Amino acid sequence: MKVSLIISTFNQVQSLDKVLQGVLLQTRVPDEILIADDGSDPPTANLIQKFAAHARTPVHHVWQPHQGFRKTIILNQALARSRGEYLIFTDGDCVPHPRFVEDHAALAERGFWVQGRRCFVLEPHVPAFSPGLIPPWRWMLAGRISGAAKGIRLPCPLVQRDTRQRGIIGCNMAFWRDDLLAINGYDEDYSGWGTGEDSDVGSRLYHLGRMRKFVYGRAITFHLNHPPAPKGHHSASLEKLQATLRSRKIRCLNGVDKHYHAQNPTPG
Repeated sequence: MKVSLIISTFNQVQSLDKVLQGVLLQTRVPDEILIADDGSDPPTANLIQKFAAHARTPVHHVWQPHQGFRKTIILNQALARSRGEYLIFTDGDCVPHPRFVEDHAALAERGFWVQGRRCFVLEPHVPAFSPGLIPPWRWMLAGRISGAAKGIRLPCPLVQRDTRQRGIIGCNMAFWRDDLLAINGYDEDYSGWGTGEDSDVGSRLYHLGRMRKFVYGRAITFHLNHPPAPKGHHSASLEKLQATLRSRKIRCLNGVDKHYHAQNPTPG
C-alpha cells in the first residue's frame, strides 16, 4: 500500500520546520510528501527545498497565490496530484509522533476512514519544543502540554467505530484516495479558517457508507499552539454543513474533479 502524507500550511515557517523535523523521524517513511501551501512567502519555499534534500521520499510543494484562506482549494490540488492509495492529512503546526505514519498505515481498513487525536504544546513553550530531543512525557508532567491523554501512545489503540459529528478535525485524518474522489474531495464553497470543511468531508463519507475509526493511543500529533484566526464565515459555513446533513449528499459540486482532470488528462 502506497501512502501519501499531505501537510497544509500558510506562513508558519517556524512551526512547519518542527513538523518537517518530525517527519524525518518517522519509522515508516511515506511514499511521498505533499505540502499544500495556501500562498506562503518565499521562506516557506526555501525551508521545503532544504527539507526535500534530506527526505527519504519525493517531496512536492503544491502552492497557490494567497487570496484569503483557501485551504479547501489547495488540499484538493494536493489530492489531485497525490499518487498514494492511502492519504494521511495533517497541518503545518502539528508535529507527528515518530510512529505517526506507521500507525495510520496499520489502522487503514477498507470501508473506514480514520480520525487521530492531538495534544497541545502550550504557546509559551512552542519555541523550545524540538522533535526527537524533547521527551513529551516530561513536558506533560511539567504542565507544558495539555490534553496529555491524547498524547500518549498506548500498547493497544482504543478505537471507536462511529458516524458521529463529534471531534472531526482536519489536522489528523486519513482516507482511501478513491473514497475522497468518490465524494469529490473538499467542498471549495467553504472559505475562511475553522469553517467546517473537515466536518463536511466526514459527513459525506458517512453518507457514502464509510464509518470512522475514532482513535486514541495511536497516530498522535503535538499541536503547536498559536493565537486563533478569526472565524468570520462561521455562520454561513455552519448552514452549509447543516444542508449537507439534511440532504445526505455524497458529492459536492465544487470539488476536486476540476483539479484531478487537469492533473490526469484523458489520453488522446
